[in-house]
Amino acid sequence: MKKLILLILLFTFSFSTAQKKELRNANKFFVSGEYASAIDLLDSTKDLFDSSDDKIKAQVMLLYGKLHTTMEDFELAIKAFDMSKNLGSSDQILNPELRKLETAIITSAVGDNETEDFNAAAKKLKMVYDLNTETNSEYLYYAASSAVNSLDYPLALEYYELLRDIKYEGIETKFYITEVSSGNEIEINDEVQFKLLQRSKDYSDAREEETDSKFPEIVKNIALIYKELGQNDKALAAIEAARSSNPDDVGLIITAANIYFELGNKEAFKVAMSEAIEKEPNNAVLYYNLGVVSAELGEKDVAISYYQTSIDLDPSNENSYLNLVALILDGEEDIVSEMNSLGTSRADNMKYDELKESRENLYKQTVPILKDLIDINNNIEAIRTLMNIYGTIGDNSGYMEMKNLLEQQD
Repeated sequence: MKKLILLILLFTFSFSTAQKKELRNANKFFVSGEYASAIDLLDSTKDLFDSSDDKIKAQVMLLYGKLHTTMEDFELAIKAFDMSKNLGSSDQILNPELRKLETAIITSAVGDNETEDFNAAAKKLKMVYDLNTETNSEYLYYAASSAVNSLDYPLALEYYELLRDIKYEGIETKFYITEVSSGNEIEINDEVQFKLLQRSKDYSDAREEETDSKFPEIVKNIALIYKELGQNDKALAAIEAARSSNPDDVGLIITAANIYFELGNKEAFKVAMSEAIEKEPNNAVLYYNLGVVSAELGEKDVAISYYQTSIDLDPSNENSYLNLVALILDGEEDIVSEMNSLGTSRADNMKYDELKESRENLYKQTVPILKDLIDINNNIEAIRTLMNIYGTIGDNSGYMEMKNLLEQQD
């Protein structure tokens, strides 16, 4: 009986030695970069490892994970590392490999985006999120963006709704400091470096700035995807649900307004934008947007008022100037059409002169607006428009001034 027990122990020892030998050989293949050979060896000795203890099995699965990571078989790598963990591998051993796996997946996803394989990139970035949902939520956001770029709207919707459910904000702290020698403000990507530079006499005016929350954008994208899928009721419901929990969030109010605009409900757009203005009365962009919609609704005088307010609040808002000029000149076409329809009678000639004066008055209204816009940064469109206006009303000196200014921009 003792002899039998001894034989069993010897057999077990021999079997264990064989398992460790094959695992060492597979590891040698891995270290030397012979990944396919390592996989082949592990696969061919599967029966040997199946009868091993959990400690050996955990090491085998860990090696499988490392191999699949290197060979970019990411789903297999994740499964292998999960099995290794379940078999007893410690976090101390696994975490460095998981970080390598994350880096490999992200690098591969970046390459997919660069080659415009957006769908593959989206799925890989979702893998990164799934590896650590507590710290990797930003990659779910990137995954959703890639899914949109791939035009896979159901997949993008799935990711955005998950972002909404976890209340992802994506707020980042940006670091800025001014270089004394040049006077230029530069962005510092590393907080430690930022703090070090603050101690240097070569830098001054350090400041931190938080980025806007991405949550309103996420809600907006959910609604827009529903709209793209022809589900307008769900689009509006998504916005209203978000607003009910954040009634004072101006970003969501503007998002709702944009959805109304996308759906062609311009009256609802105006109501939402007016509500946003009540909360941010000094926001020039809000007045500009109301000017655009009011013009489309045929409310010319109201639109002009909104554009003028937008300019008063932000004198550098070039689009407000251009839209205001276009709106003032909107009546020119009807005037010219009526002028061309007149005959040569005395009454027609008098009417022609009246219409000509009305047309010139329209032009003259736009001259100071265009001058102000040109003073900002020599806007090419404004220079050309003013040059044509001066030519039409016979202001030769003004025409030559604008002509010379236009030539200087080339």
